[in-house]
Amino acid sequence: MKMKEFWLCFVPLFVAVDAVGVLPLFVALTEGMDQQQRRMAIIQSVITASVVAVLFLWFGPSLLHFLGISVPDFMVAGGVLLLAISLNDLLTGEKRQRQTDMDSLGAVPIGIPLITGPAVLTTCLLLANLHGKWITTLAVSANTIIAGLVFAASVPISRTLSRAGTRAVSKLASLLLAAIAVMLIRRGLFDMLASR
Repeated sequence: MKMKEFWLCFVPLFVAVDAVGVLPLFVALTEGMDQQQRRMAIIQSVITASVVAVLFLWFGPSLLHFLGISVPDFMVAGGVLLLAISLNDLLTGEKRQRQTDMDSLGAVPIGIPLITGPAVLTTCLLLANLHGKWITTLAVSANTIIAGLVFAASVPISRTLSRAGTRAVSKLASLLLAAIAVMLIRRGLFDMLASR
């Protein structure tokens, strides 16, 4: 495995997961939980996010083939989706919070869609096409574990960064995601034109 390819997968997925950006939501969702309940929610979220991302990464292309969608089509559509998500986060400044069931809190909404949402799923498929499924699987698994570690350290991180700091980090991540989205759209359009 080439380390360069791993980092080329890891960085866009790190940006797409945006663990620090969703940290205030995690803190709000787990408010009132004791340490054991919070730990169980984190473990549940990491397992759920990893399993969903990896399954989509490995079986998503078959679904696209069945539907007659080419990789360049998906690159353009995925790029547009990532651009919309990043612009929404940049312009509104807040990720959406939903009513939750405390027993499944780790799976939904923390695991899905806060850790593994549309941005991560789209990025997984696109990176798997560019760098291979195994490297992308390793990169997305590493990122979900990192998200779990960030959530486990939520109290000191929140205290250090403050609300303004976490929002600034989230804005930067959204800006990087927008740039990645533009790159994917450009590549997809180029591939479409080259295949004609």
